[in-house]
Amino acid sequence: MHRGDLISFVVPAYNEEKCLGDTLAAIHAAARENALEYEVVVANDASTDSTAAIAEAHGARVVDVAYRQISRTRNAGAREARGERLIFVDADTRVNAAVVSEALAALDAGAVGGGAMPLFEASAPRWAHASLSVVALTMRTFRLAAGCFVFCRRAPFEAIGGFDERHFAGEEIMLSLAMRKHGRFVILRERLVTSARKSAGMSFGQFMRLCFRLTFRGMGAIRRREGNEFWYDGKR
Repeated sequence: MHRGDLISFVVPAYNEEKCLGDTLAAIHAAARENALEYEVVVANDASTDSTAAIAEAHGARVVDVAYRQISRTRNAGAREARGERLIFVDADTRVNAAVVSEALAALDAGAVGGGAMPLFEASAPRWAHASLSVVALTMRTFRLAAGCFVFCRRAPFEAIGGFDERHFAGEEIMLSLAMRKHGRFVILRERLVTSARKSAGMSFGQFMRLCFRLTFRGMGAIRRREGNEFWYDGKR
């Protein structure tokens, strides 16, 4: 098998025993329905639960790291992946055959990379669904990928240095902007389902305060762990 035929799914994971099994099962189902030659790499970032065992039980190759930083963890998985086409999937996100097929078709048509807009599972609060719709429209308009699903060719990914490790959040936005300098970066129309677990126990007011704080603090807000507990509080 030529390396260019291999599709590498890279899944960053920290204490994801609740979601990871469903995520990996969905990847396998989508890949098989598309008759792909593929591999699954789980970048296990210092998990203290059964994340690694679940990954291995679902046929994934586990790469152990201890960064507690999503950009570095994604890059670690990519370095160990063998394919020339990379699909990054968050551990709480369920892909489907259609979105994987569209992603690969976009790459075959000359795109350097892209993303797809997520849908929250039905149990999410109404404000979360509404907020995601606004975010999705904005990101589609400006061709910015959502972090739960990003796909790309390896050459431009490596040319930009992968995900920017100066950032503790928003690394998918930085990657989208950097990749666009190397070619066409697309946002698919097909949707996929991701967990709304971060909205559990959060009110709309709390969410808006978080957005305003990040907005007014500028780039410095995502270049340190402090202040980004929303992503690093360990709640699963």
